[in-house]
Amino acid sequence: MSITKQGMNCVIGEVSVGDNVTLGHNCIIEDGVIIGDNAYIDSNVIIRRGVKIGNDAFVGANCIIGEYLMDFCIDRQIHDHSLVIGDNSLIRSGSIIYSDSFIGDNFQTGHQVTIREDSKIGNNVSVGTLSDIQGNCRIGNYVRLHSNVHIGQLSVIDDFVWIYPYVILTNDPTPPSESFKGVHVCSFAVIATSALIMPGLEIGQDALVAGGAIVTKSVSPYQVVAGNPAKPISDVRQLKSKITGEVVYPWRDHFKRAMPWNESDFEHWYSGLSYEEKQNIHILNIVD
Repeated sequence: MSITKQGMNCVIGEVSVGDNVTLGHNCIIEDGVIIGDNAYIDSNVIIRRGVKIGNDAFVGANCIIGEYLMDFCIDRQIHDHSLVIGDNSLIRSGSIIYSDSFIGDNFQTGHQVTIREDSKIGNNVSVGTLSDIQGNCRIGNYVRLHSNVHIGQLSVIDDFVWIYPYVILTNDPTPPSESFKGVHVCSFAVIATSALIMPGLEIGQDALVAGGAIVTKSVSPYQVVAGNPAKPISDVRQLKSKITGEVVYPWRDHFKRAMPWNESDFEHWYSGLSYEEKQNIHILNIVD
């Protein structure tokens, strides 16, 4: 164990800790935890057994990493669950991440985020303040969830998706029931503020759901939908910036900050990928 700096009143079990790790005050690190190099764990953090956190992590104050599942709540017995969080994570204060999940590299949260069990999250994903991922979800790479987003169980979100504040992905067609159907959001889709997506629908690749839309039917690729109920109003390729007057969609051709094509452009970056790489990052069937 190589803790460079440790605050007062910490309780540390049999753990594996990398170099240059800092713990704040009142931290609880349970048996079997693995923490990589250069981690900073702020005060009042609980990291439960079965958690592996990669290198260069920052965990803000009052977080619970590897929260108990329902089985512990029922029988008060320790069960075999794990949570893996990749390198370079930034988990801001008050966040709670349950066990039985996998999160890739360069993960980032706002404050007081909740991520329930059986969530599979790719690389370079950010989840905004007060957002809630209700578990049993699949989220790809380079996904941006802004603040106060609710992702219902069984949701599937492919790579390079933008979901703006107060969006809700629902999953119960006939509430209350136990017959859930998750929403599927395809690559490069954008869902604007306060949109509501009904259960079992697909938001097609490069589609744009307007702010406040109530989506009751699946949205085709490149389609713009708006209203209540949402109806097609345009093709994204016809939309122009109100500031510059220039075409702005598909957004991947005009936006590159923090994207893997930041040094060139999307077309050159994508053409340089192997077929396997394209499969791994869920960019398939690009619509011309």
